[in-house]
This record gives sequence, structure tokens and C-alpha cells, in this order.
Amino acid sequence: MGIEIDETQFKQDLATRGEQLYDIAIYLDSRKKALDERLNFTAEEDKGNVTKQTIALVQLQKFLLASLNNTVSLMEKYGLDVTDYKQTLFAMTGDINADVLDVNVAWGLLSEWIDSFKDWALDSTPSLVVKLLVFCVILWITRSLAKVVANLVKKSVSHSKMDFSVLMQDFFISIASKAVTFIGLLIGLSQLGINLGPLLTGFGVAGVIIGFALQDTLSNFASGLMILIYRPFDVKDLVQVAGIQGTVSHMSLVSTTIRTLDNQTLVIPNNKIWGDVINNMTAERVRRVDMVFGIAYEDDFDYAKKIAMDVLEANDMVLKKPEPNVRVHTLNESSVDLIVRPWVKTDDYWDTYWDVTEEIKRQFDAKGITIPFPQRDVHLNVVNGSAEEITTELKKSV
Repeated sequence: MGIEIDETQFKQDLATRGEQLYDIAIYLDSRKKALDERLNFTAEEDKGNVTKQTIALVQLQKFLLASLNNTVSLMEKYGLDVTDYKQTLFAMTGDINADVLDVNVAWGLLSEWIDSFKDWALDSTPSLVVKLLVFCVILWITRSLAKVVANLVKKSVSHSKMDFSVLMQDFFISIASKAVTFIGLLIGLSQLGINLGPLLTGFGVAGVIIGFALQDTLSNFASGLMILIYRPFDVKDLVQVAGIQGTVSHMSLVSTTIRTLDNQTLVIPNNKIWGDVINNMTAERVRRVDMVFGIAYEDDFDYAKKIAMDVLEANDMVLKKPEPNVRVHTLNESSVDLIVRPWVKTDDYWDTYWDVTEEIKRQFDAKGITIPFPQRDVHLNVVNGSAEEITTELKKSV
């Protein structure tokens, strides 16, 4: 037994139901927006009631949209126009499905967004332009104020009785300037209408996540602070750190830049420096130059010592106090080693080293003092054959 249904009447009823559900969906959406706006101006004690109403409305809206979605599917099956309904469903649910790929639906959504943007631009452009101008003015004032603060801090730390290192001075100047810039940026964002509470909370959460992800960087940061506090070296000091020798040209909280003696620029992480031995060769005003000269056992070492001492006394860069020292140091296999240790200003270290070495070699040669080199004497005990035959064979092998 079949039930006869008038298809034309069914389509009309289906279209009527779609229109009714569509109108109710629009009404519920407007009610939800009104409740959301009302929640922003409601007292704390009344927010719970408004929130309950919003939750109930959202549940009803979900049920209605599901019914509208089923009705739209049935209408589409019978060839009815459902473009507006699909646009509304997408706008309210945000579900991306095959309907969005429909040309009419996509064009309708795009047209709706363009119209919404035009309305927003017409309503908001005057106030937005004013806010942007205020934001730019605040940034300009902040930049100027940051420069003024940086100069004040620079004068303060450079004339302080606490004797800050250059690295520490640069650190304070940088922190002061960046702090002023950060505060000015927050003030500018607040003038644009951005709520700073969630923004700062987001910074805090992001900071925790970044902290776990960048543990090595934080280690460099902590090492940089320790270097600034204990001041093992300063800018322009000649140091040997992490197996690198050179002059400190720059330092941040993360890394230190070293310029080597052959003019290479190396950037070393601070944790590599702080975790190793730091040798500062220019921390003191004077240094001792340690040199060793070997002479033959047959030579008069007292005479050789006098020659070396005369060379030191004739050199203007060698200091009188502390007195230079020349002593017999080691009796090696093939030489008697003399230590020559003058004291010089730190800046004159290498010039003195090279000049004294060259002059002592010249004086030793001129006055008959021999500088031996390692050598071995080989004695052949011939058992079979003559020494001449063995010597000939050795020469051939060489």
C-alpha cells in the first residue's frame, strides 16, 4: 500500500520550513551577539546568570542549525535554491565542507565579507586613523625618550664611583633603552584598543614554553650575567678563552665576540667561556716575558748570562723595577738552558719578546756563544766486512 504525495506541495512545505528555520537561526544569532556584548558591561555578580543564558542559547542554536542543515540537504535534493542557507550555515558554524567549493556559495560568502568590511571601514576608519596617529606619536616619543634615558644612564655609569666595566656599562644602557621602548609599545597598543591583560598572559605562557625549548640559550644568558658581575675581562682585553686567543671586541648576554691576532672575528657562546679557564693577559699593567736560550756545555754560562743581561739593560722597554732575571735553568741533553725574564708594560709584551730574542741571538753569534741543536753520534762496531763497505752501502740507501 503506497502513500501518494504531491511533489509540488511537498517542495512548497519544504521551502517554508527552510525559511522558518533560517529566520529563527538569524534571530538566535543576534540574541547570542547581544548576550556576548552584554557580558562585557555586566557586574561581576550578574555575569553568572548571563553566562547561563548564553550556554542555553548556544545549545538551542546547535540543535536548530542541525535541523536546518538536514532541511537544506533535502531541499537541494529536490532542486531548490539553498545558496543563502549554506552561506548562513557556514557563517554560523564555520564548518568547511564541500558546500564552500560551490561557486554560488563561495561568491556569496565573499560578497558578504566585502560588504561587512565596507561597513566596518565606514564606521571605524575615522577613529582608527586617529588611533594610528596616536600610536605613531607614542612610538616617536618613546624612541626619543629611550635615547635620552640611554644617554643619562651612560653618563651615570661612566662617572660612577663603583667603577663599572665597559661591558657592564653597555648592559645597563641597553636594558634602560629597551625597557623604555617596551613600556612605550604597551602604552601604544592600549591606545589601539588592545586588551593588554591577555597579551601579557600570553607572553608569560610563551616565555615558559620558549624557556624549555631554549635551555642552552638561557644557559648562555646566565653565564653572560656572571661574566658581567665578576668582570673577568673587559672590552679590548687580550684573553684566551675556550681555546681561543684574541681581543674582546663586543659582548652580549648570549655571546662574546673575539678578534684573533690574525684578525679573525669569532663569536663564542658565553657558557663555553664561563665553563672554561679564562686567561686575561691584559688584566695587569705589567707582565713578565719568559724566554729560554740554550748554550753549549763548552761555553761559559756566566759570560752568556752577562751578555743576556746587557741586552736587557740596553732595551728601553724593559722595566728597572721589578728587576729582570737571568739564571741557569735546566741542564738538557745537548744544552745548558738559560731563562731570561724581563718585566715590561703589558702593551710592550710582544715587541720586547721579539726584540730581545733577536738581539740575544745576534750577540751570541758575535761573541762566540753557541746555540746547540739536538744531534746524535753513531758509532759502528764492524764484525764482518770493512767499515768502508758498510759506509758505502749506507750512502746508497740514503
